[in-house]
Amino acid sequence: MKAIGYQACLPIQDPSSLVDIDLPVPVPGPRDLLVEIEAISVNPVDTKIRQRAAPPPGEYRVLGWDASGRVRAVGAEVTLFKPGDEVWYAGARDRPGSNAEMQLVDERLAGHKPRSLSHAEAAALPLTLITAWELLFERLQVARRTSGEPGAGGEALLIIGAGGGVGSILTQLARQLTGLTVIGTAARPETRQWVQDLGAHFIVDHNQPLAPQLAAIGHPRVRYIAGLTQTEQHLAAIIAVIAPQGRFALIDDPRQLDIMPFKQKSVSIHWEFMFTRSLFSTPDLQAQHQILEEGAGLVDQGLIRTTLASHFGLIDASNLRRAHAQIESGQSRGKIVLEGFGA
Repeated sequence: MKAIGYQACLPIQDPSSLVDIDLPVPVPGPRDLLVEIEAISVNPVDTKIRQRAAPPPGEYRVLGWDASGRVRAVGAEVTLFKPGDEVWYAGARDRPGSNAEMQLVDERLAGHKPRSLSHAEAAALPLTLITAWELLFERLQVARRTSGEPGAGGEALLIIGAGGGVGSILTQLARQLTGLTVIGTAARPETRQWVQDLGAHFIVDHNQPLAPQLAAIGHPRVRYIAGLTQTEQHLAAIIAVIAPQGRFALIDDPRQLDIMPFKQKSVSIHWEFMFTRSLFSTPDLQAQHQILEEGAGLVDQGLIRTTLASHFGLIDASNLRRAHAQIESGQSRGKIVLEGFGA
């Protein structure tokens, strides 16, 4: 089968940083689905692992943690899916990824693809949907609205980096499923418009001091803050604007994180890493299946939409190198998707 992989950690400008290869079709284990990949998207985790984690000498590593496709075969103990089902998923970090024509995924990490989306539109969502869902409802423990129309509530959520992949779906989930006032940060005009279209009540510029901007919109203190990018750079501002007894969740990798200044406000700090369940085979592993199933329902009801922003063409090494370069530039908006493997 066709696949894209690498053997050494190289700059993305090097043609050998990602190359086209041929690999055997994998065989499903007891709870595995063998999925024929139709479309994938690219996430920052792809670039980070390519830069930092070389495979054993002589071997290739296949990246990719977002996919939409069709089940071709199932393991002996699979109960949630059958051959022919269309599925979407983010998979597990410690298994070969979705940059291949066929991939194995544990059924407990997959969901039925939204019927209303194409494979390309669906592939943009799984990793960021799971990350945003876990961050909002499990880490920050925001209550879901049980009835009524979306609207600005008394408490606020500040999303730093609202125009990125996770921010794009977190903005929608918070607007549609909670009573919070949603405040997104964005700097470029096209990103500000993107975040506004996704449902943010207010938009502030993360390249400018946050405190006066938040005060100007009537939210000088914010109970919930999601730090999705450049947390180290924004930490002083986060400490200043978070409300006493507030909650702060982050997903990026600051080189240093001094949490002592949060003590006086009794702030709780939460890491969100969507691969935790699969890495440690936690008893609630199937929660990610349930998130994807519920997410598909929200999509098909028209409550949330795909965050596909750029389609880079066929799934091959050249196009994947372009996608990695775009993400590494820090200028991405929404998600980059690739589709199909060609003849």
